[in-house]
Amino acid sequence: MQRTKVDLRFAGEQVSGLLMRPDDAKALYVLAHGAGVGMMHPSMVGYAQGLAERGIATLRFNFPFMEKQTKRPDPPRLAHFAVRAAVGAAGEMASDLPLFAGGRSYGGRMTSQAQSVAPLPNVRGLAFLGFPLHPPGKPSAERADHLEKVEIPMLFVSGSRDALAELELLKPLVKGLGKRATLQLIDQADHGLRVPAKSGRTAEQAQAEALDAVAAWMTKLS
Repeated sequence: MQRTKVDLRFAGEQVSGLLMRPDDAKALYVLAHGAGVGMMHPSMVGYAQGLAERGIATLRFNFPFMEKQTKRPDPPRLAHFAVRAAVGAAGEMASDLPLFAGGRSYGGRMTSQAQSVAPLPNVRGLAFLGFPLHPPGKPSAERADHLEKVEIPMLFVSGSRDALAELELLKPLVKGLGKRATLQLIDQADHGLRVPAKSGRTAEQAQAEALDAVAAWMTKLS
């Protein structure tokens, strides 16, 4: 297993990155974190390790606000710069691997916005782990309007109880995107892909289902 630290520089900013590449890597996923946790949070580490076990390399990175340990997420334009810098670094560090991008919640949405503005170099598809379609209790699909401009394949991995992506909105959205979009529902999982004890499943089982879907989708497109 190869672990390589990365310093990303862009738009006057410098943030940390970490490449995790298993020996049998079939693809590389630029994995952006959500608004509440950075790249070294246990959940992000767990995603990266789980994907490595499935033959998917990852490049995690911090958005500038997380690198500075401030609470307010970066404005979209700066976040887009961070995504592009990470994708560029990934392409240089593992040019032999098919490249994908996306990530958790805010990170996934910033990646899709960046792609909608201008295609991310050599990225074959976007995978979202809990796409934040709307704020809790305020159902709306406006945050997804830009997805119409994304012309590469997209995978939505979403909990069936996700309060930030109500199924009445998410299902027709994905269907409307046509063959570009695939929806993988994790039964009874919430936005963090956690499941209640009464579901009869563990959080580890739910996460394994999510990562299986991501790895299979990427392998198919590689």
